Amino acid sequence: MELIRINPGDNVAVALADISKGSVKTVDGVEITFLEEVKRGHKVAISDIKAGSPVIKYGFSIGNAQADIPKGSWVHTHNLKTGLGELLEYHYNKVDTPSARKDPAKFNGYVRSDGKVGIRNEIWIIPTVGCVNRPAELIAKLANEKLADGVDGVHAFVHPFGCSQMGEDHKNTQKLLAGLVRHPNAAGVLVLGLGCENNTIEQFTAAIGQYDPNRVKFLISQTVDDEIAEGVKIVEGLMKYAASFKRQPVEVSNLIVGLKCGGSDGLSGITGNPLVGRFSDMLIEQGGTTLLTEVPEMFGAETILMNRAVDEEVFQKTVNLVNGFKEYFIRHDQVVYENPSPGNKAGGISTLEDKSLGCTQKGGSSAVVDVLDYGDTVTKKGLNLLKGPGNDLVAATALTSAGAHIVLFTTGRGTPFGAPAPTVKVSTNSALAEKKKSWIDFNAGVLVEGKTMDEVSKDFFDYILRLANGEVQTNNEKHDFREIAIFKDGVML
Repeated sequence: MELIRINPGDNVAVALADISKGSVKTVDGVEITFLEEVKRGHKVAISDIKAGSPVIKYGFSIGNAQADIPKGSWVHTHNLKTGLGELLEYHYNKVDTPSARKDPAKFNGYVRSDGKVGIRNEIWIIPTVGCVNRPAELIAKLANEKLADGVDGVHAFVHPFGCSQMGEDHKNTQKLLAGLVRHPNAAGVLVLGLGCENNTIEQFTAAIGQYDPNRVKFLISQTVDDEIAEGVKIVEGLMKYAASFKRQPVEVSNLIVGLKCGGSDGLSGITGNPLVGRFSDMLIEQGGTTLLTEVPEMFGAETILMNRAVDEEVFQKTVNLVNGFKEYFIRHDQVVYENPSPGNKAGGISTLEDKSLGCTQKGGSSAVVDVLDYGDTVTKKGLNLLKGPGNDLVAATALTSAGAHIVLFTTGRGTPFGAPAPTVKVSTNSALAEKKKSWIDFNAGVLVEGKTMDEVSKDFFDYILRLANGEVQTNNEKHDFREIAIFKDGVML
């Protein structure tokens, strides 16, 4: 198969391989003579499209033709422009969503003292301020040389903030870091402060809320003679505590999974994102939870999510989420719809609608049960929307802080980065999976090579259970590619 028409109503098809000028191909009974070369992942008109008319993909408009586009022509940024505006009014038109429930599968997790379940048994070092980043990293390095049996590793998550921030930025830093402190993949946490930062230990402790003093320890560097030696000593104690936890069977309804994409291509909305959407539905059917973020990549497809809100309250929260992010763009004098990156465009994505209609498929078809602010922790089972930008590191960090045990990251171009949580790189095409074996964990490209969604989604769900069990590691874990990034909007002193 060299061409695919995603929806019967589409007036474009997507090339699954490079197709040369003059080639004659057939899709859904329509014969097309290619008037120019069309690269893999890019679109070709399968009927004449008049100037000003909508270009239809996924059954929805992805923008308007800027000139007459003859059948067989390449359709991309040179002849297609977004049809999006800025702030819009929305109306709730609730659609039916799946309601059937299945008996949950089980995996072996770590049950913490507060009842939360982790899939890793790690020690995390969280600096309150960037000034102690290097001591935090050195403490982690030295502690890993003395790693206790039953402990998966010691990791420091450094960042540049915690001081000289004002207003919402300061609160967001505290919320984000507090979410990491509470994360159940960390059996123990050392909070490392300096002593004179804005984000004081006293303030930050209040942001964390209730905590287990056996699990969370604090160290103010300016109050001790040698913060490195003291930090290692504290972590050694935390490792003894962590080693007391053993894996035990728990229902998959305890699992929280973040949904993210980056470096998308023309196959992202055909393979990787639909696969993750099917996984999301399968997990939710068994009582689990998924988190969808990247608000700018909902623009143009937001009504699909809004109409799946469980009630009017969640619908209005979704409206506020979308319009609030549009206002953020407008406040900074940026156009709302300029989103596809150079890499996205090279891969065949032409407009924000094109990208968004592919991206939102990661949320499957389940009802939207809640909308979370940046830095919030998930509380409701089912599909949740989380405020966050499209930036890969910021969004993946926000998903982890909100409680995601695992982040599913679909990509058509590849990236090595990882969040604090295991970050599963799902390739949208087989060429990437073959080329970047040290980055890619699962290949969704087989969906256009003869394998069915039922087959691949079962394999993928089984892989996630093995990952949760600790039977396999993601590539970011193997290479210790773990980092955080925090959203910044305002003034820095």
